[in-house]
Amino acid sequence: MRAVTSQAENSDRAQIVRYVVNGLVATAVHFVVLTTNLHVFDMRSAGVANLYAAVVGISVSFLGSRYFVFRKRDQTILRQASKFGVLYVLIACLHGTVLYGWSDACQLDYRIGFLLATALQMVLSYWGNKMLVFKA
Repeated sequence: MRAVTSQAENSDRAQIVRYVVNGLVATAVHFVVLTTNLHVFDMRSAGVANLYAAVVGISVSFLGSRYFVFRKRDQTILRQASKFGVLYVLIACLHGTVLYGWSDACQLDYRIGFLLATALQMVLSYWGNKMLVFKA
């Protein structure tokens, strides 16, 4: 029984490491696309440039989650992408709500609020992807 538990724990740790790597790659892609939009394509609005970049970054995150992190392809890509999208919209709303409550309502440092909201986002994203989107 101990060997099975140890093997499952190692598998979970490896999955978490892949999740972090995937998140770093998706974030880097998001940043590169944002920078390219602003400096190569000369987009005037950082908000619009970021919106396009976020779509690309989230797409990279989804594909990385499907093929690298969770390695689950038993559902159609459209079904998984739909669930992934809903999850990320809900998490983004929660992130905004936490930041609003921390920074606007409580008048606390937005940088700390951003870190707290992002940490919550990371945990919920991993859990939501593992249990809902790419469920075994």
